[in-house]
Amino acid sequence: MSNRLAGPLADPAKDAGHPDDHPPRVGFFTDTSLCIGCKACEVACKEWNMLPDDGMQLLGHSYDNTGALGASTWRHVAFVEQRVPRHGPPVDLGMPTVGPPASASDSTATDTAENGDGTSLRWLMASDVCKHCTHAACLDVCPTGALFRTEFGTVVVQNDVCNGCGYCVSACPYGVIDIRPGDGGAYKCTLCYDRLRDGLEPACAKACPTDSIQFGELDELRRRARRRIRELQAAGVETAQLYGDDPDDGVGGDGAFFLLLDEPEVYGLPPDPVVTTKDLPSMWRHAAVAALAVAAGVVASFLGRR
Repeated sequence: MSNRLAGPLADPAKDAGHPDDHPPRVGFFTDTSLCIGCKACEVACKEWNMLPDDGMQLLGHSYDNTGALGASTWRHVAFVEQRVPRHGPPVDLGMPTVGPPASASDSTATDTAENGDGTSLRWLMASDVCKHCTHAACLDVCPTGALFRTEFGTVVVQNDVCNGCGYCVSACPYGVIDIRPGDGGAYKCTLCYDRLRDGLEPACAKACPTDSIQFGELDELRRRARRRIRELQAAGVETAQLYGDDPDDGVGGDGAFFLLLDEPEVYGLPPDPVVTTKDLPSMWRHAAVAALAVAAGVVASFLGRR
């Protein structure tokens, strides 16, 4: 299987058949501690990829008007409202501020507000996207070859080849891919493959005003992310953690990974994603053995009658 899970030096583009001199693997590092929820990434993604409008009405419980990733929303900015214990002054996470200096009761990155019950109201904001997994189950199950691995290590859907079967939708451990009702095709983030081939960064990263979305070579992004984690933890942000950067996790690491300020479940992310097709090789082996046993039984029965 060309899409097999690899180790720490995984090169999914080479495993998919691209020559040795293919470009380095690229991806996203999304630092949620810097996200201000402006949705510039959502708008830029929709404009560049000419995606249909699908989120003009507020959901009634937050400023999140798109709700989730889908066939027409390839970048989704989540707004998570939390009530947390208030203890000491807020931590400066290093996010740019606009206007007058923050007071002791303000936070630069999580927009906290004090309440009279000893708690603070905290907003966690995060821009979600397709993870472009090292081992992408959507590639394993696609019967038409509509999904393919690019020379940059990313995963793209060829919509003119997609037959709308939906196998990729159920195979994705993150619930990223979706079927568009209008034409029945499967859609998701392409990491702006057309821009990559012209030497440009993806539209969402280009539009992000705070560098919450960072694009580049994946190895360099991982080094940068680890430095950022050390900075935050040294500043007292003990809950800061990386999500999707571990090559030994259930999907072999993600091409789009995140710095989170709380547990993954808080952001609607699975805590321990596992590639849904991990048992396919053994299943095919068992099926082959069973088929051979049946064939041998038929032959034996036929010979026994002679």
